[in-house]
Amino acid sequence: MDLTILMDKFNVKGRLVALTQFGNGNINDTYLAIYRNTFTENQVVLQKVNNLVFPHPEEIMENMHAVTRHCHEKLEADAVAGRDDRVWQMPRIIKAKDSSDYVVDEKGDIWRVITRIMSAHAFDVAQGPEHALECGAALGHFHYLISDLDPSVLKDPLPGFHVTSGYLAEYDATLATPEAKALLGASMEAKRLAKFIDERRSFALCLEGAVARGELSRRMFHGDPKVNNIMIDDVTGKGTAMIDLDTVSPGLVHVDFGDALRSICNPAGEEEQNLSKVVFDEDLCTAFCKGYMREAGSFMTDADRAYLYDSIRLLPFELGLRFFRDYLAGNVYFKTSRPEQNLNRARVQFRLCESIEARERSIRNLLGKL
Repeated sequence: MDLTILMDKFNVKGRLVALTQFGNGNINDTYLAIYRNTFTENQVVLQKVNNLVFPHPEEIMENMHAVTRHCHEKLEADAVAGRDDRVWQMPRIIKAKDSSDYVVDEKGDIWRVITRIMSAHAFDVAQGPEHALECGAALGHFHYLISDLDPSVLKDPLPGFHVTSGYLAEYDATLATPEAKALLGASMEAKRLAKFIDERRSFALCLEGAVARGELSRRMFHGDPKVNNIMIDDVTGKGTAMIDLDTVSPGLVHVDFGDALRSICNPAGEEEQNLSKVVFDEDLCTAFCKGYMREAGSFMTDADRAYLYDSIRLLPFELGLRFFRDYLAGNVYFKTSRPEQNLNRARVQFRLCESIEARERSIRNLLGKL
């Protein structure tokens, strides 16, 4: 499709002067469109919603409409009240000329245009404690914004996403296959990882059990709070926005909290071959938690706080479980460039989990003081 013709279907002021591929996301096709007139420049983001990842892209757009409308209203009210120490931002959906939130092309694909967060950018890894603090503040503020959004108004974009019991069931089914048994039989390291999982089966259901007992309540969570989805203001150095809202779902904020710390506090990254370098960085954790609780503390209950450590421990275990299951299944889900890549990814996440377990007392003490 001619993307310039597609862009003409949206209500963007000015003359289109550039349209180029944008960002390094793995899901949606993304382009930056620059419009100018005599006095101003307007930059917006064109995206095709990936219908292979999201089978019902129209529901993704309904969710985005509900989330952004709710958050924009709250942001405006807080700005009037002078609540914040900065200007918080959030992408806005640009309407098509027919007043729809998106355009459907001749192949049936859904395209949208959203505003770009200007004078800000994201990093691929944590830059240090100050950056980690601002990442925590941005995620905490986002959770505050959506804390009173009724979960029933959103469709679940990825059913089963971050449901650990479901991942365990898939793992057990894979273990029963001849292919998985052969891989386990041929590798002492694979046997070690399988034992690691078995020793933590009861712990793996800690958050689901807390919900079942009524100790934790489902709110909303972002679903992909990695560091490169957190925008930092170029001028002030402060967190200013969370982007990539397609995975916003009903669930527990603990999932985001644990997943953000999983990515931010492992400077070695997910592909590290030398496990001795995989260590949970407590300085980054301390900074992130301080920023997060400063913004999210107002709506968190005592029970919410009680399960924060468990979420930090759980998320690397869950991802490691998914990597290991995919290795045993023949690398059918995560992209790989070599046969044992998912095995090593699982090793990294389980080592990170062990590092967190070794620091349980100090992490719990930190969380208890916030």
